Amino acid sequence: MVIRRYNRIQNLNEEGISMFGECHAHMIMDGVCFREAAAKHRNGPDEALIRQVLSAYQKRNVLFIRDGGDNLGVSRLAADLAQEYGIDYRTPVFAIHHRGYYGGIVGFAYDSLKEYARLVQKARSYRCDFIKIMTAGIMDFDHAGRLSCPGLPGQEVAEMVRIAHSEGYSVMTHVNGADHIKVALEAGVDSIEHGNFMDAECLSLLKETGAVWCPTIAITGNIIGSGRYNDTVLTSIHERQLANIQRAFDLGAAVALGSDAGAFRVTHPRGVFDEYGYFRQAVPDQAFLDARLAEAEATVRERFKAGGIIMEN
Repeated sequence: MVIRRYNRIQNLNEEGISMFGECHAHMIMDGVCFREAAAKHRNGPDEALIRQVLSAYQKRNVLFIRDGGDNLGVSRLAADLAQEYGIDYRTPVFAIHHRGYYGGIVGFAYDSLKEYARLVQKARSYRCDFIKIMTAGIMDFDHAGRLSCPGLPGQEVAEMVRIAHSEGYSVMTHVNGADHIKVALEAGVDSIEHGNFMDAECLSLLKETGAVWCPTIAITGNIIGSGRYNDTVLTSIHERQLANIQRAFDLGAAVALGSDAGAFRVTHPRGVFDEYGYFRQAVPDQAFLDARLAEAEATVRERFKAGGIIMEN
């Protein structure tokens, strides 16, 4: 499979308007340097900067955004401002991770499940739309198939999902690695974010459970050739993700456009257009692809409702 960086917008209708939303973004990041981007919000979310990014999405007609959260209140303010721009913006406010495991970059840590439950209540107090949990590390871009840290045990993940669901919230999980993805799916998460290194069983479970998958393939495709990592390893990871996207579509699983906009070389609002370009490589039939992406986004919009899910007694 030929890998190439998309240097022009692929996802346009006849009028040059985006057809899809961005199902995984981070307003706090800028696609260049996370530390410098976050520093701009250290003394409180920079409203002018957030408005600049929202305006850019509005101009590209990307009018649905699901944020992955942060620990400085940036996504919360973005969601509050987004309505002025005609954008439907959903946020978990912050992500939740087990202390000592991956996740501090975008949220807060817990040491016990009681502390986790308190963080769910904290997210509620900040008007979260859903809960985001971190259940495995990021990819090791220097060694194909490895992760930055181990994943959480199945019993813990299942209890995290149960607690969030009992409070009326859907659950987005950051996860990579076949075994960890299976754990998350079996626990009942509502969406898989990233999901690198899936195997056939993962893909079958994805279809069976009805969870939505956001592959965020732009985060590998866009850094090939950057000089930051080994291109041979990056290409291996990227090609495997492309192949799994194709298999997921073949199986009829729900796969949504989410680029991890804000990650290195995945800029706002360009990320979702780059993501679509890579999807076109995996699924060349554009009419089929667009119809399925529209279905998946509709599922995300319904499942990750603004204000959370109202549970009946």
